[in-house]
This record gives sequence, C-alpha cells and structure tokens, in this order.
Amino acid sequence: MAKRADFIVIGLGRFGSAAAEGLVALGQEVIGVDASDARVQHHMNLLGQVVQANGADLDAMRQVGAGDVGTALIAMGSDIEASILAASVMLEIGVPRVWAKAVTSRHGAILERIGVHRVIYPERDMGDRVAHALVGRALDFVMLDPRFAMAETTVPPSVSGKGLAEAAIRSRHDVTVVCVKKPGGDYTPATAETVIEIDDELLVVGEAAKVEAFTRLD
Repeated sequence: MAKRADFIVIGLGRFGSAAAEGLVALGQEVIGVDASDARVQHHMNLLGQVVQANGADLDAMRQVGAGDVGTALIAMGSDIEASILAASVMLEIGVPRVWAKAVTSRHGAILERIGVHRVIYPERDMGDRVAHALVGRALDFVMLDPRFAMAETTVPPSVSGKGLAEAAIRSRHDVTVVCVKKPGGDYTPATAETVIEIDDELLVVGEAAKVEAFTRLD
C-alpha cells in the first residue's frame, strides 16, 4: 500500500512525465503509474512513488492508494481505450478531481460524457499558442475558456509613450492590461498612470477575438 499522495499520474510518457515532475518540483506528493517497466525504472529517482501497473485495473489502483489522492491525471493519449478505462476507474474509486489528456475531439467528448472534470488537449493547445505567436505581436496566447483569453504581447506603436489612462486601451479595444514588464525587469501590476513604451511587454486579458485583434494592432 502506497503512502498518501496529492496526485496520481497515470501514463509516464512525455506529457505525463513532464506533468509529474512539474508537480514534484512544486512540492507535491505524486504517485506515478505506468505499465512499462522501463518508464517505471526511469522515474524511480524522479518521483516519490512509482508503480508498474495497469491504470485501468480497478483493484490495482485501489492497492496503490488512488482512492486517497485529491487529483488524478490520465496522461495516456495514444491508447484511447486505455485512457477512457483509466478515467472511469478513477471516477469509480471516487477521486475528487479527474483530469485527462485527449488526442481527438471525439476522445475528449467521451471523457467528458463519463464525468471527467477537465479534458486537456496538449498538442492542439500548443499548436494554437504557436500560431498566435507567429501572427502579430503575441509572445504567448492562452485560451482560459472557449471565449476568454490571455496574451503576453508587445506594445502597439500607436500607444507607445502613453499612460494607460491616456491610451484608453480598455475603452477603445475592450481588453484589460493587467501587468506591464519593463526590459530586464519583472511583471508589475498595471495602473492608470503606468506609461508603456515600445520595448515593454504587456499581459492582456479579455474576449479571445478582441485580445487577438489587439495583438495585431500596428
């Protein structure tokens, strides 16, 4: 029986491994589960607990302590059937929060129908972020929900040298500048008096279409 952990990550491929190691770096107790002996051996010194097991095996998951964790991440993607079965096992065990990776829209729809709390599309989301970064001035672009987005972007030349109150970005473009980062500095909260220059970076939030339009301003 494994000791109590905060998270269980099922599937230690590239995505699952990165997520599990990221959680450990944040000070979380993680149980890593994979059917591959090679992956289990690789993660022995990287994660607190690593178990070679089938994530879709109800008895095995109970034995490793999955029922005591707060969150399960189903990180398998290539085997859609195994992903769905593992998610259903976590839900049956009663894990309070179950997230799962999906590789197709149909895969994601099935996961949502069985009760998964959040479905993640890593490849699609990263591709979308790269596309936004390639077009216009966006340095990064993140969809927070289907309609709301956050972007890290440079300052449009038309408002450079102005305070945020004078630039009237919110009233003119219907987006909100949350933080401003000066060259070589850190992000600081934006105020009406903050003067933005061409070399600054802005953290902007709002409706996705309006945030995207703002990142394309000349």
